[in-house]
Amino acid sequence: MSEKTGQKGNPLDIHLTRSVYSRLLEYVKPYWRRLAVAMVCMIGTAVCTAASAYLIKPVLDDIFINQRMDMLRLLSIAVLVMFLVKGICAWGNSYLMNQVGQNIIANMRQKLFSHIQNLPTRFFDRTPTGVLMSRITNDIAQIQGAVSEAVTGLARDFFTILALAVVIFYRDWQMALIAMVILPIAFFPIVKFGRMLRKISTKSQESMGDLSVILHETIAGNRIVKAFGMEGYETTRFSRENERYLRYIMKSVFVRALSSPLMEFLGGVGIVIIIWYGGYSVIQGVSTPGNFFSFMAAIILLYEPVKRLSHLNNTLQQGVAAALRVFSVMDTPTEPMDARGALELPPIKHSIEFRDVSFRYGKDLVLDRVQLTVPAGKVVAIVGVSGSGKTTLVNLIPRFYDVTEGAILIDGKDLRSVSLSSLRSQIGIVSQQTILFNDSVRNNIGYGSPHKTFEEIVGAAKAAHALDFIQRMPEGFDTVIGEQGLRLSGGERQRLCIARAILKDAPILILDEATSSLDSESELEVQKALENLMKGRTTLVIAHRLSTIKNADRIVVLSRGRLVEEGRHEELLKWDSEYRRLYELQFTQVTDPVANKVALG
Repeated sequence: MSEKTGQKGNPLDIHLTRSVYSRLLEYVKPYWRRLAVAMVCMIGTAVCTAASAYLIKPVLDDIFINQRMDMLRLLSIAVLVMFLVKGICAWGNSYLMNQVGQNIIANMRQKLFSHIQNLPTRFFDRTPTGVLMSRITNDIAQIQGAVSEAVTGLARDFFTILALAVVIFYRDWQMALIAMVILPIAFFPIVKFGRMLRKISTKSQESMGDLSVILHETIAGNRIVKAFGMEGYETTRFSRENERYLRYIMKSVFVRALSSPLMEFLGGVGIVIIIWYGGYSVIQGVSTPGNFFSFMAAIILLYEPVKRLSHLNNTLQQGVAAALRVFSVMDTPTEPMDARGALELPPIKHSIEFRDVSFRYGKDLVLDRVQLTVPAGKVVAIVGVSGSGKTTLVNLIPRFYDVTEGAILIDGKDLRSVSLSSLRSQIGIVSQQTILFNDSVRNNIGYGSPHKTFEEIVGAAKAAHALDFIQRMPEGFDTVIGEQGLRLSGGERQRLCIARAILKDAPILILDEATSSLDSESELEVQKALENLMKGRTTLVIAHRLSTIKNADRIVVLSRGRLVEEGRHEELLKWDSEYRRLYELQFTQVTDPVANKVALG
């Protein structure tokens, strides 16, 4: 898109630009009353500016040449009133337009964030976090400049130019026609540089997105960076992208800096021509000095808003480029909408059924015609080497992805026929990756369950074997645990996640390698918490350590996306099975932990 939008006269460029303006207008409409008042203030400012040029003639001719005392008193009062009105109108215009602009940007930022929250999992799989952060911060800031500064300035300068044009034509229509012929030459840099700036701005914003990605990765992964001694590498990587961003910024600065003096020169040429013609008219007695200076004042005052248009257009073009990027995210389809007449899914009573389920990620076949039934209240363990499709299989249940072929049913109801909210309210998830927030222990446990009481939160913490370490913390349940819970140990973080799942009290539970990253002591505590969590729930367990699933009601084995075996632990060990191979590899080669880890991914 960035390349196409930079081409001169490209129909797609014109269409996209019009689309951006029309979409931005939708955000403006709710504030039309305030805009109307601001518009009146703009007109007042423009009229006062034009009046200051208009009054030069009577000041020169009636006061200095004809020496009329009554005109001195009258014009003094008129000038004082004019500047007072102009000041009030300028304040009202600036305040109201900035208020509208800031509200528009706040609404747009909120809408963008809300839209991102509802985007499908696939979108986050392919879009770096830093890029999205850049959209919400940097790109929105560019739009803010366009809305608050450029739109305000364009409207104000339009009325000022219009009012001054009236004065110019009233004073000397012949000189005005000469000015109107010369003036369009000054608009050439505005159009030319505007196109250049939009293209440069698009590339600079893309570079800022890449910078944000590097920044997010290195800050979030600072321990890995330090552990592997990669500070120098990351500094070089950031420096290389920073230099790229600087080059684009300097190109933008060059164009901005060049546009103003070029317009100054072109405007100066026009003013010299007008001065020569006007001066000749005065010498010949065709015009008076007051008339000439009034005309010249109007021309000079007119030149300033015309010159500002160059800067404002540059800002506007940068905002348009940013808006295109923001709207490209807003136009990304959200998660599948509930089907027409979608049902509310009642708590599971019978089973979860995978009926001939296949799933593709792009062109890659991840799951191939999986047939599986999980009876209600039972524990089913899913094992297999890394890349066999275990996590993908369980991610289809909360519809993080939709099946490519086949269907998943709960109590005979296809998941695509029930509402997403009722489906996900029935599912609790504890994964290897502990997701915690820079908030209090209380709020992390209560996340997603806002109506639960503090007593219920304490009960969930106790059931998760987390109460002891929480009570030892400086502020107990009100202790802020840091980003991703970095102030806690791995086992403590996992137990808070388990407490959160216990508090949700969902009838279906997904445990995705919930203990694989823990040491033996932490795993023992977490395993006790998991046993409390699993009681009476329909549970699907993905586990690296096969010792943790010996007591599962059933174990299913995936290989290359296909379900190849299923049965109880003892049954599968009796056969010459894939499960037995994995089991023996893990438990007969305990002296080689690296091999064990590789075996199960």
